[in-house]
Amino acid sequence: MQDSKSDLTADIAREYQERETKDKQVLALLLEKFLEKKDQILVQKTEMGGTEAYVGSVSLEWFAGRVHFASGLPLFQNKYNSDTDNIEIDADSIDEIQQRPLDWSRQAPLVQYLSARKNHKFPPVLAVINQSWVDNPKAAEWNREGQATKSTTDFIPLDKDGKVGLLNISEDNVTIYALDGQHRLMGVQGLMELIKTGKLQRYKKDKTADDSFIKIDDLVKQYQVDPAYLQSLPKEKIGIEFICAVAPGETRTQARRRVRSIFVHVNLMAAPLTKGQLVQLNEDDGFAIVARKIATNHPLLAQQSDRKPRVNWNSATVAANSTVLTTLQAIQDMSERYLGQKFPHWKPLEKGLIPMRPEDNEIEEGIDEFRKLFDSLASLPSYKILEHEDTPQLRRFSFEKDGGEGNMLFRPIAQVALAQALGILVFNPLLSL
Repeated sequence: MQDSKSDLTADIAREYQERETKDKQVLALLLEKFLEKKDQILVQKTEMGGTEAYVGSVSLEWFAGRVHFASGLPLFQNKYNSDTDNIEIDADSIDEIQQRPLDWSRQAPLVQYLSARKNHKFPPVLAVINQSWVDNPKAAEWNREGQATKSTTDFIPLDKDGKVGLLNISEDNVTIYALDGQHRLMGVQGLMELIKTGKLQRYKKDKTADDSFIKIDDLVKQYQVDPAYLQSLPKEKIGIEFICAVAPGETRTQARRRVRSIFVHVNLMAAPLTKGQLVQLNEDDGFAIVARKIATNHPLLAQQSDRKPRVNWNSATVAANSTVLTTLQAIQDMSERYLGQKFPHWKPLEKGLIPMRPEDNEIEEGIDEFRKLFDSLASLPSYKILEHEDTPQLRRFSFEKDGGEGNMLFRPIAQVALAQALGILVFNPLLSL
């Protein structure tokens, strides 16, 4: 009796598993059928603050070819500068501006980041879907009151709740603009050009040509980039979120204000990291890694229960009445100025590039060298006073409120300058101490 029950349970479980497998196969076939269409993309519908959005992913190649800069929206055409892909700002266009100007000097560093660093990652892009009727006031999609009768996004739901479906992205009637992510678009477009032609022109901020190029041959030589790896990058996927240029019931003016507000809100909510926070999180910069280690472990700087903190972890400056000795940013600057004499290859090849993380054995060597510097600093009479006196009195000049000793060793700028001078003396083989 017990065996028959066990057999029945096993049969039911097997039947359930087989049915589930068949359902998955059917779903896979249906998805394959829909996804083969080049004019549709599988998305998930979201809604927040009354704005519907559609979240999906696209290849870098598609992103570079199909998405345009927001400054190219038809309503900008009278003031649009095709040379810089920016809007010329004047009294007429100032209220139309929907994003900050493009900085073309950033393209080259972004391209080098994507091509030379295998663990690269761009956050999702916010894009606007526009249709040609938006800029035709006589189009049937506008009613007598100038309100839109439909959205510029065409979404076909595939589930009963309308949360997952297909979004129309046909080139015949849809144009897509990057609302937030224009520099990501710039970087990806540059990457596609580099892969296609073997080189990329560098630009200044206003897109005037620089006198140099990024070349695949240089990337191979400097970063050991595999050409075959570069050819695979266009197929990588980036997240993208679509919103409509015009929603049902909106006038053209209302739609423009809504889109502009969304861009401003996205940027206002994203508070930039402070310099100190960047040092805390940076896992690529060898100087930052060494600085963190010394700041948290060296007796002169480390947090101790019987004394006030000696490192400001977030700000790059020391306030007049602050009792800290220095800042994490200053310690990183000291690390770079001091150890940069011994490890110049830790620095990025060009300004604006993300440095390549040094080998672990080099980082350990750097920590040892930097620790020796702080061992020596800790032995100075000026710093030994810290056991009995707070830093404000030692840091303030005599002419400042409440006066002080004006000891430069208690000011970050002097600490950095001293570290640089000592680095030259210690690590320059042409000098003898």
